[in-house]
Amino acid sequence: MNIKILLVDDHKIMRDGLSSLFSDAEDIDVVAEASGGGEAVEKALEHSPDVVVMDLTLPDMGGIEATRRIMAKKPETKVLVLSMLMDRNCVLESLEAGARGYLAKDCAAEELVAAIRAVYAGKPYFCAGATEIMIKGFTPSTAAVQISPALTKRELEVLKLTAEGSNTKEIAFELGVSIKMIEIHRMNIRKKLGLKSIAQLTTYAARIGLISIE
Repeated sequence: MNIKILLVDDHKIMRDGLSSLFSDAEDIDVVAEASGGGEAVEKALEHSPDVVVMDLTLPDMGGIEATRRIMAKKPETKVLVLSMLMDRNCVLESLEAGARGYLAKDCAAEELVAAIRAVYAGKPYFCAGATEIMIKGFTPSTAAVQISPALTKRELEVLKLTAEGSNTKEIAFELGVSIKMIEIHRMNIRKKLGLKSIAQLTTYAARIGLISIE
């Protein structure tokens, strides 16, 4: 089954260029386009895309807020940010909103296609600039650099699956335990590591080698 894409960018020439690019990828289909954040939310609800390629600077509603609203209503959707903005706030706020990847608009076409395939498969994907921002933003003041000895094997499994993009129900099914038990593990992980957000947990998991940020 092909990957269904929603393109979100306020410049038609950009959307046309991406559509042309994806026409050469046999496993990617552009099912809808949007030029603004509000329209992006509407199109996501209407077409149920697998991956939303999201610009951040949009009229009427920014890409971060649009991502947040899409994830609230369609949590199974993967959002890949494609933006000229490469600063700490944009990267981390996009992650907080639910984005699973972040690319600069000057990336190679091959990297964009690879990123779409990665986030579709449930893996996080960040360009070199975004990865550097995430790692630099992760300091000993926010959490221990090494694995806490108090983190159990099961908690490490839950942390890894969480960082890879799995939701509570998916993790419970994967590990063969109840949803309530996964919620307890997540609460314990946050308390032990002193981390509150999915973005911080993802960065920590990458830092200690539980996941690979490509």
